[in-house]
Amino acid sequence: MEDLIAELRAMLAPGGVLTGAEAADRPRGPWTRLGEPLAILRPVSTQEVSTILKLVSAAGAAVTPWGGCTGLVDGCLADGTLALSLERMAAIESIDATAGTMTVQAGCILQTACEAAEAAGLFLPLDLGARGSATIGGNISTNAGGNRVLRYGMTRDLVIGVEAVLADGTVISAMRPLMKNNTGYDLRQLFIGSEGTLGVVTRAILRLRPAPVSQDTAFVGVDSFDGVARLLRRFERRLGGAMSAFEVMWADFHDLVTSAPARGRRPLAGRYPFYVLIESLGGDEAADAARFEAALAEALEDGDIADAAIARSGAERAAMWALRDDVGQTSRNGPIIAFDVSLPIAAMEAYVDQVCAAYTSRWPGLGRPWVFGHLGDGNLHILARVPAGAGLAERHALEEMVYRPLQVIGGSISAEHGVGLAKRDWLPLSRSPEEIALMARLKQALDPAGVLNPGKILAPSAR
Repeated sequence: MEDLIAELRAMLAPGGVLTGAEAADRPRGPWTRLGEPLAILRPVSTQEVSTILKLVSAAGAAVTPWGGCTGLVDGCLADGTLALSLERMAAIESIDATAGTMTVQAGCILQTACEAAEAAGLFLPLDLGARGSATIGGNISTNAGGNRVLRYGMTRDLVIGVEAVLADGTVISAMRPLMKNNTGYDLRQLFIGSEGTLGVVTRAILRLRPAPVSQDTAFVGVDSFDGVARLLRRFERRLGGAMSAFEVMWADFHDLVTSAPARGRRPLAGRYPFYVLIESLGGDEAADAARFEAALAEALEDGDIADAAIARSGAERAAMWALRDDVGQTSRNGPIIAFDVSLPIAAMEAYVDQVCAAYTSRWPGLGRPWVFGHLGDGNLHILARVPAGAGLAERHALEEMVYRPLQVIGGSISAEHGVGLAKRDWLPLSRSPEEIALMARLKQALDPAGVLNPGKILAPSAR
């Protein structure tokens, strides 16, 4: 391994290999386990990525791709491997305003890409809480979702072209800027959502949209889950496809992020079982605002909403969104485990009640789990405290409570964060044996030696 690292150091641009104290001092976020990589590799080009993977493959070593390292499923855990960070490949290469596309390197920070699109009068609709540190390559490799999936889809719906490097160093460039290219297998899809196990994404062409002219936001209280579901369909119908977000918070989460030491404050005076953050993006400021407020008024009159507050300024809108994004409050009294699941909307209330009942029965002194999510696309987040000193048995028991019921109702153990290492053993609850076998065949075909992100998604024995 020392010889390999020395060879990599000689082949890469200065600063391309970090070891020892330089590697250990790298910033580490509170949610992601990075482990102790043997070295951190920092290429500056696709050709350098290709060189790295050729050398690593020949040496029988392994690489763990790193994006912004903001994931929640141990997808970046790099113990015993070389970490491959594309942080020095962060350029926005071009924006084509006529075609509505952006060509970008994989290490570009999502927020940087969004701001560049905005400066060009366009709109990159991907938005998530880690926008300031998540990278485009990481978003692609995990098929990130976020706050606007309801209208614009997942990351895969925004990707027109991809360049990636295979385990043996082969560069696959599917970078044609075409909305339609129906010529055989869509090779982009091999890499979108595969968590760096089939190839390392190095560049991409993203689809941009016209910049919205209007942005209408409301925070509402709802007395029942049935009312929440009716409200979703009402706004989908009344806003004619302009609704971009429908974020739901169960009361416990709302109360946490609106009480000290949290800085958020209640937008509504009353207390309700459910709170919904609704947002609409459109092209006619006056007409869109009138339509949005009319839909709210009708919902209030019909009893689907108990109370509502409309954001009248950018500051008020930001304050409403800050409540939804203040997930860090859940760990203020101790460590938590975060879950990201999807399931049919009709099954959500009973599912949450079942999970919370099982949790409070086993750990009665810890309160209820916090629940919130992008309900319009079927995605819930469940964050639960674990007892002090909890070990693997307690974690497994909690995972059993959250994941097992999903199998019966046709849900998924991962809505948008991927599988990584943390959810690998639960994959059979959401995928059939035949599907898992096909995944294993793809992995074997593209990475027979297990060079790329070993152990993630599929256990080595599954290959």
